Amino acid sequence: MPDFNPTIIFYTADALNERGEAVLAQFPDAQTLEVKQHNRLPELGMNHFKIKSDVLVLGRLKTQDIKWSGRSADYIAPSLANGCFGGCAYCYVDRHKNVNPITLFTNVEENITTVDKHVQSLAWPKPVNQTDADYWTYDIGCNSDISVDYSLTDGIRQVFEFYRDHPRAKATFATKFVNRDLLAFDPQRKVRIRFSLMPSDVSKLVDVRTDSIEKRIAAINDFYDAGYEVHVNFSPVIVYSGADGDRKAWRTDYRELFRQLDAGVRPEVRAQLKSEVIFLTHNQWQHQANLAINPKAEDLLWVPELQESKVSQFGGWNIRYAHQLKAKMVEVFEQLVHEEIPWCQIRYIF
Repeated sequence: MPDFNPTIIFYTADALNERGEAVLAQFPDAQTLEVKQHNRLPELGMNHFKIKSDVLVLGRLKTQDIKWSGRSADYIAPSLANGCFGGCAYCYVDRHKNVNPITLFTNVEENITTVDKHVQSLAWPKPVNQTDADYWTYDIGCNSDISVDYSLTDGIRQVFEFYRDHPRAKATFATKFVNRDLLAFDPQRKVRIRFSLMPSDVSKLVDVRTDSIEKRIAAINDFYDAGYEVHVNFSPVIVYSGADGDRKAWRTDYRELFRQLDAGVRPEVRAQLKSEVIFLTHNQWQHQANLAINPKAEDLLWVPELQESKVSQFGGWNIRYAHQLKAKMVEVFEQLVHEEIPWCQIRYIF
């Protein structure tokens, strides 16, 4: 886990409840400054990574929306946090904020109340679908990495307890970190952790300041033993050629990744492990920012000869792999999974 020790903490007045005060107490040497809005910070005069290392924000999430997903979960729960210590080159969260440090929302009880009211309104027993056979599932970490947030506020543990004890709901989140503090909590299979995986050499370039792929794979058995349901998240799948021009380089590297996974996961863990697969979508604003922050990553992420433009639902100018090419890429990926890890069911792929 990263050694996160912020030197400055911004807070909104309505975030300083008991939980907000407890977060402040963890960092007594940090400078504290009140702001009117958690998502409107002053000019900090720091580079991208310095902001993520040195700044923490405490806020109150006012809009408690629950959105339909149907992919990683049935629904996306209201955010518990926004932003991350990592600096992944393709991160969609960073696209929406010019300055994006970790922001913790301290009104956890409102989050829990909202989810409870929502799940009680849904049909029961829950119809079986690919998200889960028994429980309505809520993604609790779409805008942050819960593994990092868990060490910063006891609010995340409270949320874990809510889902563990709820008769109809289950939590899920994807992560690129291995926080062994989570192993002390017994979720009784009611929290699904999805370790994000990609070929190791590519991860070192684009998954900036996250835990290594090897470390993530090595943690899978331990998290299962601790009581978590453990899946993997092959996301984003990046298609690339080798330095020698080999157009099949990405296939070779994924084959090796699958063999690492096959060797690292015990049989009883394999029996419950499933995957989701999401091919890369990149963003023009992120591309321009990366040319200054992480230009080598753009050699893999911005490949116009393979990609086509798409305007997102939020008005952003995105690029994704061209439709006909992507269909072939999906077919290749599915075949590699079948050949190397046939025990790993793909829940969805796009």
